[in-house]
Amino acid sequence: MSTSDGTLYGASIAKRLHGKVAIITGGASGIGESTARLFVRHGAKVVIADIQDDLGQSVCKDVDPAGQTICYIHCDVTKEADVENLVGSTMVKYGKLDIMYNNAGISGELGSSVADTNFEDFKRVLDVNVLGSFLGAKHAARVMIPAKKGCILFTSSVASIIAGETPNAYTTSKHAIVGLTKNLCVELGQYGIRVNCISPFALATPLLTAAVNMKPSTLEAAVYESAVLKGTLITVEDISEAALYLSSEESKYVSGLNLVVDGGYTTSNPTLSMSLSKFEVELAN
Repeated sequence: MSTSDGTLYGASIAKRLHGKVAIITGGASGIGESTARLFVRHGAKVVIADIQDDLGQSVCKDVDPAGQTICYIHCDVTKEADVENLVGSTMVKYGKLDIMYNNAGISGELGSSVADTNFEDFKRVLDVNVLGSFLGAKHAARVMIPAKKGCILFTSSVASIIAGETPNAYTTSKHAIVGLTKNLCVELGQYGIRVNCISPFALATPLLTAAVNMKPSTLEAAVYESAVLKGTLITVEDISEAALYLSSEESKYVSGLNLVVDGGYTTSNPTLSMSLSKFEVELAN
């Protein structure tokens, strides 16, 4: 089957990012790694940015030992000089930047109340998650505005929709990401730049498994049990596919969107049913 311009339909679908250049922060593991691999498969030139040098370089060698389609640059997203160098180096190497995926993030300390929250931990979470995302968008915009096109993408969280299940710093940072997305959507739309974010449900990434001190299989079992949508389990590949859609021409008129990938989890509030179950157990005893 061919399209109206004569190209093979299957071939066009298989390379949805053909000729595009993408930066992915936090690209050495988790969502970032999965997205980097998927973007390369769809024809993009990818620059992984991270502070995990060994992991980042290992991913690049595994994906493309020749280094033609993917490379690694050390970048601490909280340092503007690092982010500026990241974007500048990408421009020198490839001559353009089509996709800036600000994915790097941390969870911070779990379980602490607001009264016991460590100031430095709170600040660190906002520095990485919010300031890092802002800096990525800032320097991407500087090269995308003259080109009159581009895609800026962020990783938020279901914590931007629901409350009480994640630390205050993390929840605050993810709400901020959604606000930044919407503001930049309006500001940069006049230059043909689309800005969106993705809000995943809990994923058994190295970040979360380390934070909750659980084996991936244990965490996945807990996520599966709590899910609204039964019969399937969320994976990093699901988020990568969402990023692929938002970065491709298939979403050319989608901007300002917080794409929630949670199987409907944030539409429910099980508090009452849980309380009723508790009382039923107490009455039975």
